[in-house]
Formats: sequence, structure tokens, C-alpha cells
Amino acid sequence: MPELPEVQTTVDGLNKTVKGFVIGSVWSDLPKKGHIRKDEIKNLEFWKFFQKNVIGTKILEAKRHGKNIFINLSNGFTILIHMKMTGHLLFGKWRVGKKEDGEAHHNWTWWPENQKSLQDPYNRFIHFKIDFKNGKHLAFCDSRKFGKVTLIKTDDKQTKHVKDLGIDALDPKMTFKIFKEKIGRRPSGRIKNVLMDQTLITGIGNIYSDEMLWFAGVHPEERVSKIREEKLKKMYEVMKPLLKKGIDFGGDSMSDYRNIYGEKGKFQNNHNVYGKKGDKCGKKNCSGVIIRKVVGGRSAHFCDTHQKIEK
Repeated sequence: MPELPEVQTTVDGLNKTVKGFVIGSVWSDLPKKGHIRKDEIKNLEFWKFFQKNVIGTKILEAKRHGKNIFINLSNGFTILIHMKMTGHLLFGKWRVGKKEDGEAHHNWTWWPENQKSLQDPYNRFIHFKIDFKNGKHLAFCDSRKFGKVTLIKTDDKQTKHVKDLGIDALDPKMTFKIFKEKIGRRPSGRIKNVLMDQTLITGIGNIYSDEMLWFAGVHPEERVSKIREEKLKKMYEVMKPLLKKGIDFGGDSMSDYRNIYGEKGKFQNNHNVYGKKGDKCGKKNCSGVIIRKVVGGRSAHFCDTHQKIEK
């Protein structure tokens, strides 16, 4: 799932590419009559509402909170997108795919014109597309169709889509005191799962929580109440630099994520622990080996030596 660095990379890309563009039309193959998600474009009636309120508007800017993307429009509405497990936004120009585009790609619904990076097989699952009046397009690729696209009032802070979100991990107001207080709300929780609880601190997911815990020397199953303050401080101290490093590397493309141009990020080449099962721990003077274990339904990667549960 794209986490804070991947979402920020996408938002930065949106502001560089589509800011000021006017929406001419929108397309999606997701809307279904009577779909259970009544306030997302997957619901046919909401899709009609969405079309009515976005066509003809200008994109003012894109913003982010946690893993949520907000595309503010000129009419007081905002397109809210959560990329979920496999989603990513792409900028370019597409036409209806044809078999002659290449036998290997004949199943593409839309075929990208000119941009070779958009021809990456991970970019072929387009299920939502905005056509701008200048001929350019913004597409949402999502192989598993878990992503969320909806429309909210820009100034509506109480919409169910955002009202329960915690403080953003990169919020300038995030101090150690606030970090400790947020984490401390789940004293009996396992720290791996608590770090990923979006109602406490938003933006941290599977990859960056593993990396934070590796740096701090904390076992992912450690109960919050058992973690010494010095280790909590280490987690806090590494959190922002680690997330900013992810942004600097253009996000993590170990799985499906691609940036706005269809290109891979590079943070996956800089992991210390995530996805390194069986490798020797890279921490100085540590002889441990990286192991993988499922914690609360999510995979956790950690060192069997310097990340021990406190006794």
C-alpha cells in the first residue's frame, strides 16, 4: 500500500502537471447500480453526482493528509483519493487500446501515447480517468480495485472520510510529547500495529514502520507500555528523517507503486529490513538475521538479535 512518501510524491507530481487544468470529462468502468459504497464513484448514483460537480471546474491544487490525496477544485469541491493497496495516479495521454498495440498488451483498456514509462505493465489497470480540455489526461490505475475516489466539500472537516484521521506524521506540530501521547493511547497494543493505526498518527504503513522499529531496536510485537522512553525517543527521532528520505527517493516501488509519470521510486533499494528475510542484519556490530512474521494480519520484518521483546 502506498504510504506517506508515495502519496507526497504523487501530490508533488499533481501540482507540477495538472494544476490550473480544466476538466472536460471523466470516465470510469467502476460505477455499478446499487453499489454498497454509496458515497464513492463505484456507486452509479454517486458517479452521476460526481460528474455533474467536477466537469468544467479548474484544479486549484493538490494536498495530502496521511495517505489521502485532496485535489481542490474551483467550485468548492475536492476530489478525495485514497490509493489503498495497488493504486497510483498517472499523467499523460491515452487512447482506446487495440490489439495492434502489441500482442502482449492487447488487453489494455487504454493505451498510453508516446510516454514509454506509462507502458510499464503495472500501469495498465486504469479504472478512472479525467480528460482535461487541453487534451491531457489524469488516470487512476488500480489492479485490485480497492482504491477510493469520492467528492467532498473542500471545507468539510467532518466528512467520515477524514474526521477520524490522526495527526500527520510530518506535521510541524508533531513533537515527541504528542508522539508519545498518541502511541500511549494503545498501551496494550503491539507497537507495529499501533504505528500503523491511522486514527493516531497517519501516514505510516508496513514498510516505514518496519524501518522505524529496526532503527530503534524495538520488536514489532512489543507492547507499547513496555517500551522504554529512550526507545520511544529513538522511534520519534528517526520517523521524520526516514519518511523524508522516502520522499527524496521518489517513494517505494517494491510492489505496484509508480509516480505520476509511471516511473518507479527508488526507496526499495535502500531498505534496511523490509523485504530482507534471511539477510544478515546491517546494523553495526549486530550478528542477527532478518526474519519475517505476521503481526496483527500484517507482515513484519525485524532482526532476531537487536530487536528483542523486553523482559
